[in-house]
Amino acid sequence: MVGIFKKLFSKDKTDKTIKPVTKLTRDPERYQDERSLAKSEKTKDRLILAKNPKTHLEILYYLAEDTDVTVRRAVAENTSTPLHVSRVLAVDEDLDVRLCLAKRLMAMLPELTEEQHSHLYAFAAQALGVLALDEVLKVRLALSSVLKDKMYAPPKVAAQLARDIERRVSEPVLKLCSAIPDEDLIDILMEHPESWVVQAIAGREGLSELVSDAVFGTGDIPGGAVLISNDTALISASTLEKIIDKARGTTEWQKPLALRKHLPGDVVMDIVQFVDQSVQKLMMERTDFDKHTQESIRKTVKRRISFLVDDKGQRIDPKKKVQMLFAKDKLDEDAISDALALRENDFVIDAMSLKTGLDQTIIKRMIGTHSAKAVTALSWRAGLSMRFALQLQKDLAQVTPRELLYPRNGKDYPMSEDDMRWQIEFFTEEGR
Repeated sequence: MVGIFKKLFSKDKTDKTIKPVTKLTRDPERYQDERSLAKSEKTKDRLILAKNPKTHLEILYYLAEDTDVTVRRAVAENTSTPLHVSRVLAVDEDLDVRLCLAKRLMAMLPELTEEQHSHLYAFAAQALGVLALDEVLKVRLALSSVLKDKMYAPPKVAAQLARDIERRVSEPVLKLCSAIPDEDLIDILMEHPESWVVQAIAGREGLSELVSDAVFGTGDIPGGAVLISNDTALISASTLEKIIDKARGTTEWQKPLALRKHLPGDVVMDIVQFVDQSVQKLMMERTDFDKHTQESIRKTVKRRISFLVDDKGQRIDPKKKVQMLFAKDKLDEDAISDALALRENDFVIDAMSLKTGLDQTIIKRMIGTHSAKAVTALSWRAGLSMRFALQLQKDLAQVTPRELLYPRNGKDYPMSEDDMRWQIEFFTEEGR
């Protein structure tokens, strides 16, 4: 027996580096010696073989199902153990065997590219997939802690960990692991997840437009706030428009929306219309807007602050204010927009009556129908822009988002003048 060990370990310079296993040259004499030792009743004999990286692969495969757990652990740690044995070790009854295997596979992954080692990669990914579903939390936590921020994590394994019911496993992966395909992220969001799941996905680096759309689609308020605050997230123009519409009545979104980078100037001016003064002040302090936008924000905020306040700081009655502006021919779109933003609805009704020549009861009836066409016609009759008509639909008439009428070509009324006249005549005749 001593002679066998001398042959097996003579001039042994073990390579401690972890690398993809390559097929070792068969040594017939040594192979026979190893077979004899592998069948030894002494655990220490089999353990020596299991630890030796020069042991023939067939022997290591055989020892992977050894009756002694210390031998199986050694096989799991051995850098020469063939990767197709991982399928056996991944379902070993001993926790430490599975943990040893997980540690070895994760250490190998950076060098085990799918393109260069397709068969080996497949074996590793398959075993990691089994471990990602392990009933013992410790195994799944070990995988999550290592793979959470690694690009080389097998996508299917990352997706499995992302769906784990244990938050400590799934949350880090959802937040950081770039290997999760967008399709899986969208599926997770469509499965009605808890808010922390939505928030974890919403905060991911470089979120795609499709995933951002899915985050918004969950309707989760905290998750939406995280998405808006995530300046690396790509948000489509249509989704951004929906976010702004919803932000009018969602105060939690207003501050992050006002501070979001790279917003178009017209979007910024939409936002400044409905946020409170503290948020407006933050927008005024930003230096990344162009000069025209900065000046527009400054003028708008200044108007709002002094809208219903006289030179002595006393509040002015809205009805007196609207009559005063009308008499001075200053009852313009800016003034009525300011009143809308400040929720001075009586001012708006009075102003629209004066601008259109229609009785207030007719104005209220048209607004009360929540009809986009009626409100659009009312704005046209008042000589105001289609942009204001859209604001009137949203803020006063509370037209549902799917029924809103938007400007044609960015500024034109989408209805013909005949159609708008018909709307006015319909409500005028109805009121008689």
